[in-house]
Amino acid sequence: MSERHYENFPVASLLCPAALRPAVMALYGFARTADDLADEGQATPQQRRARLRTFRGDLDAVLAGRPASGRWPQVFAALAQAVQQHDLPGEPLHALLDAFEQDVGNPFYADRAQLLGYCARSANPVGRLLLHLYRVGDALSLRQSDAICSALQLINFWQDLSVDLPRGRTYVPLSDLHRQGIGAPGLLLHGDDASARAPQRALVRELVQWAAALMAEGAPLALRLPGRLGWELRLVVQGGLRILEKIAAMDYASIRLRPQLGRADAAPLLWRALRMS
Repeated sequence: MSERHYENFPVASLLCPAALRPAVMALYGFARTADDLADEGQATPQQRRARLRTFRGDLDAVLAGRPASGRWPQVFAALAQAVQQHDLPGEPLHALLDAFEQDVGNPFYADRAQLLGYCARSANPVGRLLLHLYRVGDALSLRQSDAICSALQLINFWQDLSVDLPRGRTYVPLSDLHRQGIGAPGLLLHGDDASARAPQRALVRELVQWAAALMAEGAPLALRLPGRLGWELRLVVQGGLRILEKIAAMDYASIRLRPQLGRADAAPLLWRALRMS
């Protein structure tokens, strides 16, 4: 499933215990399918919302122990098993659907607080669900997990500017645009001279610094969590930071080019994960 999408964050890696992999893949299948309903294909916004409502109805059925509609049998059969085996909470699953429904309207975000509110629905529930699988639920861990997940979501936004902007997706807060003298999101796609590119690069630089600061806030969680979970989280943190480095190395031109991780990044990521302190 992940090979059909340009998002490339790792899912259910070899560091994940075998007993938890089916649940992790069930959660990924649920989120990936719902995201596709909100984003892929040629359906109208009204059709997308109707499909998401049906999808939410199947989620409600699974959480209540009832049969789903059968429209997405692979998704909800696996999710039902994960819910039963691990007592998964419904709130973060519903929060993800709230975020996907929000995406249908391609809204603008007035400021960073509004965008973080979106991240609290689109990204943070994933971290909380994974911590639930590992039986971690203390307040500090949840808070740091939220910071990491929101940082990863922001990093994905700034990595994908060249993909999202032409599709009408604008996650850059309007307050950041205005601070750089960029009057409207559409102006990010225009202008090839230095006078146009300078504020664009300054904008992306500020956004990258914001994401890095948020990641630093949550990163200590990777050092506190024991065993495989801690090591996997170290690699996730370092992977996100590596993307930010690549954006910086291209002089913050991710509005025009999309940086990616490749095989050459594996050794530096492993080395940095080992040396995290």
